Order: sequence, then C-alpha cells, then structure tokens
Amino acid sequence: MNTAVTPTKLEYYHNMIKLQSESKIISYFKSDDGRHALVLESTVFHPQGGGQPSDTGVVTVANSDVKFIVQDVRSKDGIVYHYGIVEKSSGEFEMELEKGKEVLLCVDASRRKLNSRLHSAGHLLDLCLEKVGLGHLEPGKGYHFPDGPYVEYKGTIPQNELQSKKKELELEANALISCGGKVFVAVLPYKEAAELCGGCLPDYIPQGSTPRIVKLGDNPGCPCGGTHVSDISDIISVKVSQIRIKKGMTKVVYSVGS
Repeated sequence: MNTAVTPTKLEYYHNMIKLQSESKIISYFKSDDGRHALVLESTVFHPQGGGQPSDTGVVTVANSDVKFIVQDVRSKDGIVYHYGIVEKSSGEFEMELEKGKEVLLCVDASRRKLNSRLHSAGHLLDLCLEKVGLGHLEPGKGYHFPDGPYVEYKGTIPQNELQSKKKELELEANALISCGGKVFVAVLPYKEAAELCGGCLPDYIPQGSTPRIVKLGDNPGCPCGGTHVSDISDIISVKVSQIRIKKGMTKVVYSVGS
C-alpha cells in the first residue's frame, strides 16, 4: 500500500548525528506481507540500503500513550516505510495513528552509532587501497552489518600476498583513525561533487544530478546515502580478519573495535 503522494523528507540525510525529530503521520496500515507500517512526512530513521542495516527505535504519538516500536525501515520510490508493532497501555489505538497526528521520533542511539562506525570503516578501507599497492582493485559492494561486515572489490591479489596485504590494510586504516579528521557530508551540484571525489563520479550518478557526498578528513570523497561518524577517530579501530579471492573478486572481511 502506498498512500503517500510526496517523497519522505530524510532528516538524517543532512544531519547524520540527529537522533530525534518531530513529524506528522501520513498513513498507518497493514502491508501486503502482514507487517504494520507507518509512513510519515519526514523521518530521522535510516532505511536499510547501501549495505547498511536500518535504524530501530520508537515513534510516540504526541499527547498520547501510543508508541510505535520501529523494528525495520525500508524505502521504495522515495517513500520511507517504518515497520513494527504498536504499544499502548489500554484501549483502542487506531484513532491515535490517523493522518495528521503529530509524532516524536527517537532512534536507538547505540545501534545507529555502531552502524555508522561499520559503514565508515568500509569507506576507510577503500581509501587505503592505493596506499598499500592495491589501487588496481575497483570498489564494488559492501556489507556493513554487525554479523560479518566486508567490502568487496573487482580484481584480485596473488595468493602469496594475501596475508601481507591484510596486515598492511589494517595498519594503514588504523593510522588514519589515530590521526582523525572531520567527516564532511553534503548534497552538491554534479561538478562540485566530482571535484571532491577526485575529478569524476561513478557512471551510475546521472550527469546534472545533485549527489550526496561523504568525505572522510582530507581524503577524496565518494557518493553515499548512509550514516557515518562525525570524526574518523570515532571508528576507534579496524581489524582486518581475512582477505578472500573468488571468481575475480577480492573480499576484505573486517570488524571495528569497542
């Protein structure tokens, strides 16, 4: 079901450290897969995507004891769907979730922080490739979930270099973390975005568009819609546990310190 007529305003998109916001209900319904869904005018919740898991948390109806526990967040055609369950002390709750009702959104801070650190660490490893002699690898997909984060690249490394490159990547990443550096994020005109990303953007970014660019410290930026740390040092540390080669791809498996 899609009752919203305009895209959801993404508040985390411009302010990644924001964890609370106010909004209004667009619709509340039971989706085709049986889950209860809430659509809002705007959201501070990051939906799953780009290799990053969704935020979780609570949406509270103003002047009410109704709470919608957000268990999953997804985006489709510009509309963000918050999936979860309703908590209420007593009585009916459907009237409290009608269109136009004001709500307070609160994201689970610890989950957001971990997801942001894992996502940022993946980008940091991308930046280290050239510095450890792996500039020939082309960035592919990343998986930044806590149960087994990795970054994958098109291209390979000789088997006899896997252990040495694993150590070099880890050392280089942790050297960057120890130096720190502010993380910059902005939605920019195409030409300006390209300049921040080393002079060009990936082919999937349309000419004339305004991509969102994330830049870690003084390093080149890259297009990304996810959430990240405020400073590189917030990653704390990176452990590269394994590098695997399969079907012309190189997978770097990593974790972050606590």
